[in-house]
Amino acid sequence: MNPAALSGLELLQATAAGTLPRASMAETMGLKEMEVAKGRVILHARADRRHLNPMGGVHGGFAATVLDSVTGCAVHSMLDPGFSYATVDLGIKMLRPVPVDEDLVAEALVTHLSRSIGAAEGTLRDSSGRLLASASATCFIRHPRP
Repeated sequence: MNPAALSGLELLQATAAGTLPRASMAETMGLKEMEVAKGRVILHARADRRHLNPMGGVHGGFAATVLDSVTGCAVHSMLDPGFSYATVDLGIKMLRPVPVDEDLVAEALVTHLSRSIGAAEGTLRDSSGRLLASASATCFIRHPRP
């Protein structure tokens, strides 16, 4: 299977199914299962002791990174083969502390896609469904080189 020949949706579905390897960042960030549909991605995550700040709480960068991942993947799910993306703006609202060693759910939906820009909104929730953080991301769409 040639990943470069796959659409973003096909690539993410193959990764979710285990047909293609996950990004190394998934291990670092405690990302687990992924559910993928066109324009919508759900990531399951879990913060652990690797993600703690000096005060013993989960570092805000954990939520920001998980939300960057899920919003970027949602945009990627809309792209044709050969296209890629890069996040150019990420706005995060931290609403509650992220718990340690608890299953979390990040979900993102694409809100806009044009030839050069993709935008997505995302949320991070705890196992009870309480909103922990929300995000708005803008991604630059990279076109394949001829």
